[in-house]
Amino acid sequence: MKQLEQMGDPQIKAILMRHGIKEPLFGIRVEQLKTIQKKVKKDYKLAKELYATGNYDAMYLAGLVADDEKMSKEELQSWIKNSTSQSLCEFTVPWVTTGSRYGDELAREWINSTDSNTAAAGWATFSGLVSVKHDEELDIPYLRSLLKKIPAVIHKVPGRVRYTMNGFIIAAGTYVSSLTEEAIVAARKTGEVSVDMNGTACKVPDAETYINKIKERGTIGKKKKTVKC
Repeated sequence: MKQLEQMGDPQIKAILMRHGIKEPLFGIRVEQLKTIQKKVKKDYKLAKELYATGNYDAMYLAGLVADDEKMSKEELQSWIKNSTSQSLCEFTVPWVTTGSRYGDELAREWINSTDSNTAAAGWATFSGLVSVKHDEELDIPYLRSLLKKIPAVIHKVPGRVRYTMNGFIIAAGTYVSSLTEEAIVAARKTGEVSVDMNGTACKVPDAETYINKIKERGTIGKKKKTVKC
């Protein structure tokens, strides 16, 4: 934690806070955290200790160095319960959950949560799963049912849940070729997705446009090696 504190930058901290990150945090660039990740690689115990500090930078680093397969279901539940910022809910916790033994199980549970952070984490976890798992490992009929469900509910849920639902449409259409056309249909039925981006220049990507760009590139169905970045 002393090392992380020394790496903090007030300007980066201010930027992160404008994007909804909450105190406490030092304000560290992701590239700097990745230099630590390269040295540490995976450390189950360290990751848990870092996350338990409640400091955003330490919690983000915890996701990078976590040994996902060693994480228990109870630990993952605790991580989402104690996530303090949207990037932890939508990136850090879903990354680790995707690589755990409980990804599909927890994603199904979380998307139905009344807590918006938890629901967002569930949709982000499904996006992670479709991006790294071979299609044979995925429950395609269930994923198809989610694509059919989204247009009817997306505009009724909190903003960050809308954002991650839209992200799932993109991920399903991009990484699972058998779902591409159905994802495009879901995107068309959904229409424009509006989310409060805290006054930043960030925008909600148009799902159909995004998927079509990947089609034009010829990389539909190409999986990622990891969701962590």
